[in-house]
Amino acid sequence: MTATLHCFAQSGNSYKAALMLELCDQPWKPIFVDFFNGAARTPEFAAINEMAEVPTYTEGALRLSQSGVIIDHLSRTHKKFGPETEAERLEILRWTLWDNHKLTANIATGRFMQLYLPEKHRKLDVIAFLMGRTKTALDTLERRLENRNFILGDRPTTADISCVGYMYFLEEIDIAPPANIAAWRDRIKALPGWQHPYDLMPGHPIQRANV
Repeated sequence: MTATLHCFAQSGNSYKAALMLELCDQPWKPIFVDFFNGAARTPEFAAINEMAEVPTYTEGALRLSQSGVIIDHLSRTHKKFGPETEAERLEILRWTLWDNHKLTANIATGRFMQLYLPEKHRKLDVIAFLMGRTKTALDTLERRLENRNFILGDRPTTADISCVGYMYFLEEIDIAPPANIAAWRDRIKALPGWQHPYDLMPGHPIQRANV
């Protein structure tokens, strides 16, 4: 049975799962969630994912949410991008949790407020705070990638897949990626199966219901 992924093109968290599927060469079908017109807040979607979030991965009786869980499952299934030692497993977990809390949490929220909220609802001080937190997190990642091709060293792991989720959107929010991040982003782009999120998932450009 072909796996499905509830997703939409502007979601960096969805992109982590979709990119992992492509890099693992696993057949899958995207199911568009019309997030900007409220589809994630419907009772029908709540029956699929009680967290009212994307992505949601389904394969037969298996249903998973949270991008970190999905990419870990795919890594174990395909034996790709995973740890080779217990120390590496812990390091991958450390960077995945850091990404979820420090990098993705700030960039995703700040980008949403900056680009997708109606202008009258944008709180500039909150956006500035989130972009400041984003740049601090990017500085941490930039230092980590000094003299490293990937986060753990010479080969990509799910830590890279997690942390790269929003990196191809940086220019949309007027952030120029620092040199090490830019080179790392290009190395991931060169992996077989890579696609840009807007090409990989449905929903770009956004079509709003009452516009």
